[in-house]
Amino acid sequence: MLPSIGWLATAVFSASYFFGSAATLRRIQASAACLWIAYGVTLRAWPVVAANVIVAIAALASAASASPARTEAPPSASS
Repeated sequence: MLPSIGWLATAVFSASYFFGSAATLRRIQASAACLWIAYGVTLRAWPVVAANVIVAIAALASAASASPARTEAPPSASS
């Protein structure tokens, strides 16, 4: 079962490159990083856990900034 988690994480991460949206790519990469975190915790491989926590945070943060931002209507001009 444990090797399956690693292979699944690899497949999910690799598949992320086939999505056109940058935000989607990064969310999928964050999901793959979470799988790697589970894999690392199970093995007690703390460098794997630490590296993928960083990757997951960076991927989610950059996905949020890549998503279309909500904009407010411009203030009306007074004459």
